[in-house]
Amino acid sequence: MTPKAVFWDMDGTLVDSEPLHEAALVAAMRNVGLVPPANLHERVLGVAAWPVYEMMRDEFGLDLPFDDWIIRKYEHYLPLVERLQPRPGAIEIFNELRAKGVAQAVVSNSDRMIVDANLRMVGLTYPGMKTISRNDVREGKPHAEPFLRAAYLAGVAPAQAVAIDDSWPGAMAGLAAGMKTIFWPEVPMAGPPGAIVINSAEELRAQLGL
Repeated sequence: MTPKAVFWDMDGTLVDSEPLHEAALVAAMRNVGLVPPANLHERVLGVAAWPVYEMMRDEFGLDLPFDDWIIRKYEHYLPLVERLQPRPGAIEIFNELRAKGVAQAVVSNSDRMIVDANLRMVGLTYPGMKTISRNDVREGKPHAEPFLRAAYLAGVAPAQAVAIDDSWPGAMAGLAAGMKTIFWPEVPMAGPPGAIVINSAEELRAQLGL
């Protein structure tokens, strides 16, 4: 049965932007004389900008205010957006749900300027589209607030909604919000307890009753 509402993570779920974020982060780190660790991808996947900055500052000795650091990172990221591709199958499912009248929103831990740039690049913009960025909430994922904000804007109860995310913090946020949570990682892995783990767009379609 198709749910009443579906709330999508953006980076890594709707669009294949995680490699771009990592490349920009690596470039920004090297630009200020820091050496990226081998496990950088695992440590920053799905994590908002401020906790990543705290890690850079506390563990790697970053000596810049947050505002200066994030400008440097985005100066590296935004030129890469031209390479951005949708995650195979995801936007097609989004559009099919939209045609069926299912309420949807994009719920991201990224800043507003990144959300807007990414969605515009893959053509996923339309009047009335609901998007929640890290700038729109007090607490980012893994806190429930971003997904609860989406439910409020969509006018549905959290239990009537499905949250889809590729990262542990995002899936934990969906679960904390009381939503059916689908964990669709970029590479097969176990998900948070309570999440439904899938590994393909075909499995996602089945979970959404399409």
